[in-house]
Amino acid sequence: MRIAVWNTAFLGDAVLTLPLIRTLAEAFPGAEIDFYVRRGFASLFEAHPALRAVYEYDKRRLSGNNRLSALLKMGRVLGGRRYDLWIGAHPSPRSALLARLSGASVRVGYAGGLVSALCYNRRVSRRFRELHEIERLLELLNPVLPPDAPREHWPELVLPPAAIEKAEAFRDSLRRGDQPPVLLGLHPGSVWGTKRWLPSGFAEIARRAAASGAHVVVFAGPGEEGVARDVIALSELKGSPLLHDLSCALTLPELAAYLGVLDCYVSNDSGPMHLAWAQRTPVTALFGPTVRELGFFPRGDSAKVFEVSLDCRPCGLHGPHHCPKGHHRCMVGIDVEAVWRDVKGKLGV
Repeated sequence: MRIAVWNTAFLGDAVLTLPLIRTLAEAFPGAEIDFYVRRGFASLFEAHPALRAVYEYDKRRLSGNNRLSALLKMGRVLGGRRYDLWIGAHPSPRSALLARLSGASVRVGYAGGLVSALCYNRRVSRRFRELHEIERLLELLNPVLPPDAPREHWPELVLPPAAIEKAEAFRDSLRRGDQPPVLLGLHPGSVWGTKRWLPSGFAEIARRAAASGAHVVVFAGPGEEGVARDVIALSELKGSPLLHDLSCALTLPELAAYLGVLDCYVSNDSGPMHLAWAQRTPVTALFGPTVRELGFFPRGDSAKVFEVSLDCRPCGLHGPHHCPKGHHRCMVGIDVEAVWRDVKGKLGV
C-alpha cells in the first residue's frame, strides 16, 4: 500500500503532522508512506523511520508552480507514484487539485468549497477553533480507520545522528568540571512582524540569565539576523563567553537538535517553538496576535504561554506584519518580570 501525506504549510504545521504519520504507520504495517512538505523542510523529516521518502514542493509564486501547466506536470509525477491513499492535510484549492491529479483511489481532505468537493472523495470537517491542530489533522484519518484504532498525539521528531552529536558536543564544550552548563535559548524572530516580542524584552532576559551564570544561545533564521543583532546589542553581552550567537549558523536538523539540549527556550509563536516542545524542552512562549483557540499552542507541562487579553486578538490566523490598531499592545504588554520568573524557574538559577 502506498500512502501520500501532503502538508506544504509552514514548519510548525509540518511538525504537527507527525502524529498522523505515526498513526498511519502503526495502522498499516508495511505501507510505504511519502511526506510532501514545503521547500526547505525535507531534511528535518528524512530520518523518520515511518517515511519511505520526503518530497519538497516549492509553492512560491516565483517558482511558477502556480501555473496550470506546472500543476498538470506535477500531477503526472504524482500519478506515476501510484498512491492508494492520499491524505490532504493542507486546506488549499491547489493542494486539493494535486490530490485529484495524483489519481489515488482514496483521497481524504477537509470539507469546504467546490474544489474540495470535486477533488476529495472523503471529506471531514476541520473543526477549526474546536481542536488543537494535532487533533484536527487526526480527524483526516476517520474515513480510513475504525473509531477505536489507536491514535498518536505527540510529534516525535527523529533527527539525523550527526545533528544530535553536534548539539551534544556543543553542550559538552561548555561543561566546567563535573558541572553541566545551564543553557537558555532565545529566538526573537518570526516570519510575521506582529508575532515578535520586543528586542528589549529578549535582551533583558538574556542579561539576567547571563548574570545568573547561564549560557545564552541566540537563534535566528534567514531574514531574522537583524533582530538577533538588536537583542545582542541591547543585552550588552557581545563578546561575553556566556553569549553564543548561532544566527543562520545551523541547518534545520541541527537547529532542532540544539533546541533539544536546552534547559529553557524563549520563543515567539513560530515553527522552531514546535521543534522545541516536541522534544520536551521547557518552553516559554510569547503569543501576541494569535490565541489558544487557533490550535497551535505548545503542549506539555513544561510549556508556558504568556499573552495579554485584548479584544482585538486574534487579528489573523498568522498575525499580520503590522499591527492593524497601530499599538501592538499584545506584545508590548507582556511583562518582562513575569517572563523572567518563569525562565528562572526552568533554568534553576
